[in-house]
Amino acid sequence: MPTADNRGLRVRGATKKYPGTIAVQDIDLDINPGEVVALLGENGAGKSTLSSIIAGVTQPTTGTMTWNGEPYAPTSPGDAIASGIGLIHQEMRLLPDLTVAENVMIGRWPMRNGFLDSRTMREKAENQLKRLGFNGSMDAKVRDLSVAGQQQVEIAKALMLDASLLILDEPTAALGQAETDALFECVRALKAEGVSFIYVSHRLAEIALIADRIVVLRDGKKITEHASGEVLPSQLVEEMVGRPVDRLFPEVPPPTDQTVLEVKDLHDKAGDFLDVSFKVHAGEIFGIAGIVGAGRSELVRAIAGSQHRIGKVVLDGRELRPDDPMAAIKAGIVLIPEDRKQQGLVVSDTIENNIALPNMAKISSAGWIAPAKVRSLAATVAKSMGMKGNVALPVSSLSGGNQQKVVIGKWLERNPRLIILDEPTRGIDVGARASIYEVIADLARAGNAVIVVSSDLEEVLGLAHRVMVLARGRNQGILEATEATPSKVMSLATL
Repeated sequence: MPTADNRGLRVRGATKKYPGTIAVQDIDLDINPGEVVALLGENGAGKSTLSSIIAGVTQPTTGTMTWNGEPYAPTSPGDAIASGIGLIHQEMRLLPDLTVAENVMIGRWPMRNGFLDSRTMREKAENQLKRLGFNGSMDAKVRDLSVAGQQQVEIAKALMLDASLLILDEPTAALGQAETDALFECVRALKAEGVSFIYVSHRLAEIALIADRIVVLRDGKKITEHASGEVLPSQLVEEMVGRPVDRLFPEVPPPTDQTVLEVKDLHDKAGDFLDVSFKVHAGEIFGIAGIVGAGRSELVRAIAGSQHRIGKVVLDGRELRPDDPMAAIKAGIVLIPEDRKQQGLVVSDTIENNIALPNMAKISSAGWIAPAKVRSLAATVAKSMGMKGNVALPVSSLSGGNQQKVVIGKWLERNPRLIILDEPTRGIDVGARASIYEVIADLARAGNAVIVVSSDLEEVLGLAHRVMVLARGRNQGILEATEATPSKVMSLATL
């Protein structure tokens, strides 16, 4: 729906071919000044390829573009940025050993008399980050931030470009509701100034809140375009996957009265979580909700033994030693971490070797590892998780959804008693989400105890039998599924 004066971006016939595959095919796209266009589709639908073409990361095989009425054919991200077009990648590209301020201002560090003006740099970075709800130190090293904090730094860095068109690729994947609201306010303010956005997200509930139009891709082709952001999620899902999806969240029977996990007065010296107590029963999916910084990830890492704790963690009546992840694993506790690439996988190694790492006892004999057993185990896990392809390929070749299946599948081979999933579907498309939700439901149906931590409130409420809400590290209440509403959870999360 181009404007009469041809301002904005016009993409015509964009096609990108690789050996043996066509990533995007004959796509037309218009982005007008001051609007947000949501770009939806499953992983592999062509969203990232199209975004990369617009941002100069990838050059199209065929097709043309114009920007504000002039021919536009960037050969590098630098060309795109110089034209006023920037891309915020889903996978964060920060320099971990530099400070928050240095990352936000990188490439634009203010100088005075030939030296870095540190005060001005910190002030500019802080002003930008405050718009996004970030309250941390400008002098903190990026590697010491939470995943959500790093995401906010990545977004602030892009906003410093003074771009006229920003491509946001899963910007809220690691953000909680408060941080998401702050980002949306920032987007609305920039829209009023004439800035345009291409918004890529798997969180369909967000689309009606932020998008002016919706474009749906499937198998590299443009399937449909909606003139409004207010489209039923069920309709969007069907357009994305090409078939009706009757139920995203599977039905799970009620849990038993048998207590599997008991947490008593758990806290840590840093104050990330304070005097937290709760129980999880056999066959129960127990949700943990709260805004970013509430202590959710720190709490579950402490239960899994990978972060210091004070207090008791009791599994099937047996108290576990603190600060001992191996003891927790042997007892039957596994943790699927929130950052699968940094904490859950060796992305440069093969799928089969990643699956083998926590299962050495199954594939070794007398201290020797049998390659045939490694391959057989990996094939079994891949089949059980619904993964296709060659397990000898590197993990980096997989989509986000399949990478997450590798993390989950390798730990399930240990037949755990308690499975903790921290942000289990972050950055994963709706089709892969549904299959992971079914895996979670199957674990509960088999009588295991499951804990799900998620910034996606719809996900927590859709899966859990009960939801514990954390605020400032404290348990503010545990809600039954029948009483857990978004407003009730958020009211407790902001106490």
